[in-house]
Amino acid sequence: MFGFFTARRFHGLVAFASFALLLVAFYMEYQMGLEPCPLCMLQRIVFFSVGVVSLFCVIARNPSILKVLTWLVALLSAVGAALAIRHLYLQNIPADQLPACLPGLSYMFEVFPWQEIMQAMIMGTGECGDVVWTLFGISIPGWTLIAFLLMASTNIVIATRIKGNSAKF
Repeated sequence: MFGFFTARRFHGLVAFASFALLLVAFYMEYQMGLEPCPLCMLQRIVFFSVGVVSLFCVIARNPSILKVLTWLVALLSAVGAALAIRHLYLQNIPADQLPACLPGLSYMFEVFPWQEIMQAMIMGTGECGDVVWTLFGISIPGWTLIAFLLMASTNIVIATRIKGNSAKF
């Protein structure tokens, strides 16, 4: 029974979940009209990265490479969790303490150097403090934090168990 749950199968599930969460994000943006803030965009990039690296984990045949890729997925998931925590922090501080809203990203890419754009995106803007949607009282960054923490913790467990041709857990 438990032999079915290998590292490769789990990484296939993580890749599927990452891309499914991106589809949900695009649905919320284009069908529900929810405009993503800079931190939302960064979290999308991390979900995409986690999905791509997880796909590489599925096709990796060398246990050493699989272990490195698994640790990379855990690291990317931890970065995503940190971004989600920052986002939740901005949603829970008083409105007068929020950072100023910035111009649109397309304008910023034309005018500002990329280092300033990245710093502004990571620090968040005033719009990152808006709670525009909840499910069971948890906002979008709360759900992304849950997803990233699950992905990170499970990948850490898998990475520590990879010894032979695959990890069984």
